[in-house]
Amino acid sequence: MSEREAAERIVATARRWIGTPYRHQASVRGAGADCLGLLRGVWREVYGAEPEPVPAYTADWSEPAREERLWAAARRHLRECPAGAEPEPGEVLLFRMRAGSVAKHLGILSRTGSDAAFIHAYSGHAVLESPLSAPWQRRIAARFAFPSGGS
Repeated sequence: MSEREAAERIVATARRWIGTPYRHQASVRGAGADCLGLLRGVWREVYGAEPEPVPAYTADWSEPAREERLWAAARRHLRECPAGAEPEPGEVLLFRMRAGSVAKHLGILSRTGSDAAFIHAYSGHAVLESPLSAPWQRRIAARFAFPSGGS
């Protein structure tokens, strides 16, 4: 499978999760997911078993300890995209919700260009596809690509 085909599969898989209710720590399409749960679910559907067990976590994502746990996990299992590289659909976006805070929100880039969008599970809502507006773009801390391959 080419990189482009893999990216299209990731986006198509993520779109099947749209409408799944937001549920903290959940990762079941149609029943509940948070932002990490969405990413975990897409991983399972595309690659099979998750790469590591996910311990329980709180909504503050280790903010009091100032630990970048989500970023560290992304580096273990995904390929970090160079800062200057053009974004590509299928990439994982890691967001800081406030300046100076730990990065604790994830999404999957679904479209680029003037109508750029991303798929994410948003607290108080559900899994949805949102425009990657300027306020969201400013919050991007890092971008990652899924590993090559897939089942």
